[in-house]
Amino acid sequence: MTRNAYTHGHHESVLQAHRWRTAENSAAYLLPRLRPGMSLLDVGCGPGTITADLATRLAPGGRVLGIDPAPEAVEQARSAVAAVRESLRAGVEADVQVEADVRVGDVFTLESTLAPGEKFDVVHAHQVLQHLADPVGALRAMGRLCGPGGLVAARDGDYGGFTWFPRLPELDEWMRLYQLAHRANGGEPDAGRRLLSWARTAGFQQVTAGASTWCFATPEDRLFWGGGWADRIVFSDLSRQLVDSGLATTADLERISAGWRRWAEDDDGWLAALNGEVLCEVAQGPAGR
Repeated sequence: MTRNAYTHGHHESVLQAHRWRTAENSAAYLLPRLRPGMSLLDVGCGPGTITADLATRLAPGGRVLGIDPAPEAVEQARSAVAAVRESLRAGVEADVQVEADVRVGDVFTLESTLAPGEKFDVVHAHQVLQHLADPVGALRAMGRLCGPGGLVAARDGDYGGFTWFPRLPELDEWMRLYQLAHRANGGEPDAGRRLLSWARTAGFQQVTAGASTWCFATPEDRLFWGGGWADRIVFSDLSRQLVDSGLATTADLERISAGWRRWAEDDDGWLAALNGEVLCEVAQGPAGR
């Protein structure tokens, strides 16, 4: 496997899961700190549902820039922003202007493409740091993109903190293989528990750390999560990586996929996905420790 590759890839089974995300279910810890008129950078915006949602929270007068290294994700994010604008025009908030732009880019090189001195009030990253070989460096870069008094916000999953019932052996195997693949790609699947440490190492002095969960227990939620992983484990880049590396066979992955479908169809099925969160206050920008 390559180092620092995106483990999931951009198969439809992945993007479908990403499009489910909203500011409410994925950035609730940040929302009380937002107000109209702010500027916000959304790092690794993916298909842009959170980006577009955050843009409405900063209107009127605010602006949002979303960046992602994957062109296909950027195109979907632009569509998400356009859909929000159209929805507002057609509704009671027709006079609300949503200022949002999306472009291909990454947090390590964005600074060189901005106007001199251009900064943001908030720099946000959702499920990004776990995939980076240098999450501390990414947090430092996010801090440099924040103006004085700004806020760096990050939320990342912690796969080792996931728990589910019934305890099917296929799901245990899925967890083992996913952890191996993610780390072989240079990332840290248990990022959530490390966010506070990474933020402090990046030089942030005032950090508020917390956690929240996604919980999937209704038939609809189990179909979304379990059905999505049943497809992802056999069709996404993750599947190819596992087979090419010799960690699993196609038959192994098909068995795991069937296990996910059994879990999704079980009326007693329940899964909680742990996420760590940090809010980092920016004074004059973080300094390395």
